[in-house]
Amino acid sequence: MQQDGTILIGKSASKYEALALRLANRHGLITGATGTGKTVTLQTLAEGFSRVGVPVFTADIKGDLSGISAMGNSLPPFVKRAEEIGVPYQADQFPVVFWDLFGVQGHPIRATVAEMGPLLLARLLELNEVQEGVLNILFRYADENGLLLLDLKDLRAMLAELGQNKELQAQLQAAYGNVSSASVGAIQRQLLVLENQGATHFFGEPALDIRDFMAVDADGRGRINVLAAEKLMQSPRLYATFLLWMLSELFEAMPEVGDLDKPKLVFFFDEAHLLFENAPPALLTSIEQVVRLIRSKGVGVYFVTQNPLDVPDKVGAQLGNRIQHALRAFTPREQKAVKAAAETFRANPGFSTSDVITKLNVGEALVSVLEGKGSPSMVERTWIAPPAGRVGPITPEERKALMRESPIRDRYTTTIDRESAAEMLAARAEKAAEAASGGGGIGGMLGGLFGGGSAAPTGGRGAAKTTPSLAEKIATSAARSVASSVGRQVGAAIVRGVLGSLLGGRR
Repeated sequence: MQQDGTILIGKSASKYEALALRLANRHGLITGATGTGKTVTLQTLAEGFSRVGVPVFTADIKGDLSGISAMGNSLPPFVKRAEEIGVPYQADQFPVVFWDLFGVQGHPIRATVAEMGPLLLARLLELNEVQEGVLNILFRYADENGLLLLDLKDLRAMLAELGQNKELQAQLQAAYGNVSSASVGAIQRQLLVLENQGATHFFGEPALDIRDFMAVDADGRGRINVLAAEKLMQSPRLYATFLLWMLSELFEAMPEVGDLDKPKLVFFFDEAHLLFENAPPALLTSIEQVVRLIRSKGVGVYFVTQNPLDVPDKVGAQLGNRIQHALRAFTPREQKAVKAAAETFRANPGFSTSDVITKLNVGEALVSVLEGKGSPSMVERTWIAPPAGRVGPITPEERKALMRESPIRDRYTTTIDRESAAEMLAARAEKAAEAASGGGGIGGMLGGLFGGGSAAPTGGRGAAKTTPSLAEKIATSAARSVASSVGRQVGAAIVRGVLGSLLGGRR
């Protein structure tokens, strides 16, 4: 039976299998073919973490996980499973906050362009090496000239300035390397594709305060943050890049804590293969470093995917807690995956791991967790414990009711549009035109365009657009967003975060 300091996973032939909370930040991997029970396993673990006061973030790929917010429906298979493994089935519900990049099925999530940084934006825009270099130069120029990059409008304005202004191209080329109009044009076309996918909703203010994930309810249960990802999955690169940005933000925002009795947050990365597909070596190195270092911040990362080969070896080596559902072994690649999965477990002399992987029933898995001083337990064939919350989606009406009652209901509702790069460049162009018409000639025009970067603004148009009643509700978020963006962009060269130019993120 489950003991204090652990989360029940299920029961094997000889004992209960449980995840030690003090080792839960050593990360984990949940794998298995479609329909073998990965989502139910994820829900069981998320509920377990919530019960002991650990906040959770997870994406809801198909809408199924939304049921975790509602009282369990006592489905006969789950009641029977609880009886079979000797645990009482008790329906329950958990504190859930819904999020949605598009702001429809959850609270909006936004980031500024500056927060995303050039490396992740290049990944999002599918830029080649030359185009990524131009994007880095653009960010450097924005930093050095106090031009806040908040939304895609700002990025478009900067690209237009860079593409049309030959004097500026020459100036930047002398300092940083070649900047061609062709490369700028290619980035502009990719930006249009991104906007057509709906990314405009994501970039802007108020930006997400990652600390809003780190909360418990009045009963001390960890908040389960559920990202509605059904629509987002139509743009898989946006989905993967967004979650990676969130990981980097968590790393930047959270202090070093060392070894704790339990994690401060557990992050489930569903459809993890999307993170690694076609990722350039520099990004893979960055991901590896974030996964390796973020455990010292008290964050556990659990990748969920169909095939264990989806996760690169250097990342997989850091995933100490493993739950392997059934795999098929018909094709050569599937056979290779079975062999690779079997080799990651500490062998059990009672059975052949590679044989059992192909014979597991739905809701059954091979389980190995870290124990003692961090060594993996011997792999065991395990029946997964049933979740207590509802299995399956909630209704639209139930979702709306939960959003109305959410503790952060009004924090991100109203968009703030303050003065940033687009407005500042327009003002400079107007000033240059006035100088030219007033006799300043080309010297006056160039002075207006290139003359010292103005200090980053601390106010802007957003306040004028916001009604007094709403202003009161979002004042705190706006203040945080202003301070955050100014802190990120004003100053010298682009060194975003403790990890340097690793992923973008906070200065």
